[in-house]
Amino acid sequence: MHTSSDQKHSISNLKANGALWRDKWGIPHIKADTEWDAFLLLGYAHAQDRLWQMDMLRRRAVGRWSEWGGAAGIEADKLARRLGGRRAAERDYAALTDEARSMLDAYAAGVNAFIDRGEFPREYSLLGEAPEAWQPWNSIAAMRQIGFLMGSFWLKLFRAMALPAVGPENIGKLRYDDGGIDLLCIPPGAEYGRAVGPTLSKLRPAIEALLASQAADLTGGGSNNWVISGNLSSTGRPILMGDPHRELEVPSMYAQAHVACGTFDAVGLTVPGVPGFPHVAHNENVAWCVTHAFMDIHDLFVERFRDDGAAALFKGQWEPTARWQETIRVRNAGDVSVDIVVTRHGPVIAGNPGDGSALAIQTVQFAETDTSFDCLPRMLKSQSVRELYQAIEGWGIIDHNLVAADVDGHIGHRVRAKVPIRPRENGWLPVPGWTGEYEWGGMIPHEEMPECVDPLNGLVVTANNRVVADDKGHYFCTDCHPPYRARRISELLSAMDRPSIDTMSPIYMDVLSAPALLFKEQLRNHAGKTEKANKLLALLMGWDGHMAAGSKAATVYARLRVAVALVVGQRSGLVDGAASLYSSLLSKDALVKHLWWTVPSLLRAQDEDLLGGLTWSQVFDEALAMLEAVADDEPWSHLHAPSLKHPLASVFPEASHELNMSCGPIGGDNDTVFATGFSAGEDFSTKYSALARTNFDVGAWKNCSWIVFQGASGVPLSRHRGDQNQLWAEGKAIPMLYDWDDIAASSVLTQFQPANSP
Repeated sequence: MHTSSDQKHSISNLKANGALWRDKWGIPHIKADTEWDAFLLLGYAHAQDRLWQMDMLRRRAVGRWSEWGGAAGIEADKLARRLGGRRAAERDYAALTDEARSMLDAYAAGVNAFIDRGEFPREYSLLGEAPEAWQPWNSIAAMRQIGFLMGSFWLKLFRAMALPAVGPENIGKLRYDDGGIDLLCIPPGAEYGRAVGPTLSKLRPAIEALLASQAADLTGGGSNNWVISGNLSSTGRPILMGDPHRELEVPSMYAQAHVACGTFDAVGLTVPGVPGFPHVAHNENVAWCVTHAFMDIHDLFVERFRDDGAAALFKGQWEPTARWQETIRVRNAGDVSVDIVVTRHGPVIAGNPGDGSALAIQTVQFAETDTSFDCLPRMLKSQSVRELYQAIEGWGIIDHNLVAADVDGHIGHRVRAKVPIRPRENGWLPVPGWTGEYEWGGMIPHEEMPECVDPLNGLVVTANNRVVADDKGHYFCTDCHPPYRARRISELLSAMDRPSIDTMSPIYMDVLSAPALLFKEQLRNHAGKTEKANKLLALLMGWDGHMAAGSKAATVYARLRVAVALVVGQRSGLVDGAASLYSSLLSKDALVKHLWWTVPSLLRAQDEDLLGGLTWSQVFDEALAMLEAVADDEPWSHLHAPSLKHPLASVFPEASHELNMSCGPIGGDNDTVFATGFSAGEDFSTKYSALARTNFDVGAWKNCSWIVFQGASGVPLSRHRGDQNQLWAEGKAIPMLYDWDDIAASSVLTQFQPANSP
């Protein structure tokens, strides 16, 4: 298949000849002499495949999406403007080392070299626009956007909204289910019983302020990864596997790539708009993969104001606020102004300072100068797990469990994040901004972040579950995902003798739901009020708890659990009585979604405090009544099909057939290892899932494989836009080419030379 271009392409700012191979899946394999040229050609390849997506990311990051997306983007743009996405990215670029800035400069030069060709994807002709030049700081903005306020922000906001309805005595119950007991990442396999609730007496001033004021979607999650040592594997080498999850966007977030030069040779998942391999990759000696660590990196402060917001109270003194106004252009509508007010803690994001009280956010993502991009070149050149963990010092743009393995047989897990030192009470609700009791005291030192290298059991599993016990030492997090996926993966691995990539790959597609088995047990002796109710109960009792694509019982369980969450929301007063102050940030549907996650813990404990006087049996009766008119013979995959809508499809419905995508039938749900999350309160369609699966046979790099959701290209009508999608839905993978002879023998080559070459 190898064909060499007789005519070389000339690129401005390229310093020497370079090569770009595209394999049968359209995946770029880049080879250059220098790091500058390698990153430049990566920028060029990204622009070829994902230019419009990159443009979308930077616009959303700086609050300019409404220029393309219209009025639907205004609230998100207001939040981005208040947070200062552009200011933060420009600040961070200026603070980077020369090496990192050179990487960003080279990448931007490559993107602009492609833009200069004037060959733009379909989205630009629909919009009647052309892309603006790519600036080096745009990459920082794009990277920040993909982890935008991920994690604790939404959970604290949820509890603030719920407070007037459920009261301070119940607020500690509104958190993710713990599955009965948490399973920790570090030390591997340890368990931990959560504290019952927060020390609410310390938060009384904030609670009173929130109640007096009557005061977007929650974090999804679902990522899994694991690594086994060579002592356990069939090959005698470590095996690292992972499937990072996120929202199923069109185009998808990850782009496969392979980049080599004189100082590194790395292959893995890239983020369009970003040089390097921040999340998943291997070089010659070490492989790495991430999951979201649920570190608490965002704090909310209730601020007290005077003089129409011109001053905020702090320790008995009135401090001037920074205030200004910005204008948002809106497609097919008039401009919109956004007022920005910033206190010592950060920008006001909800409420009106003119009313005397509002909510401000202080987040590691924006408040602190971030040098995460300094880590990217160091990661590429790491030669071992230990070197990799040294290379990531200073990473703060989003928090990760970084699981790794190297060719010398070492395996490990380290939390890659910057986490503020502050009281544990900050993890529950917005805290008083005027007392000075809840301030940050710097960041937890790099050497004191959770880490585990070469555990005695030879196994590391992370699945957004709790990283470490939280009853001593530094405060890291309040909320995390239930331990169901981590426990299930550990159980499946423990049952295997000398597993290989092939024998472990089915774990990705496991669809057993532990909460479904809990519901079955709670309903075992329940007598329905109607014939239809008893028919539904009989279907559940005969079911094995697997959320299989063709299962009708899985459909009944999914509908019933959402109905139970809705009954709890209504009877507690939460759904209809939650404070409206923050409704622009968190909808009522999102409240039901959060209750969906909370219900199993309440049910397991038979806690009836939020049931408005009902028993759980009565809650089930009301929930079953909601299902009376619903068909009971619909396979789960019919309700659960992913909704793959391009962001411009609603703006240009006449082009939706070009922009939107389809996907094969899938099973799973929010709690299964094959995490295909839906948004309870909205519908049952899959909203997030694995964006990729990667399998690393560490040191035997020819044996590695991968798959991405959709394909290598994001260009509408490209044959590589969705050519991996069916394989993804079936749990299959394709070879991850790394050997250059193999690449040359099976790929199409394009050669590049500097623009001033003869």
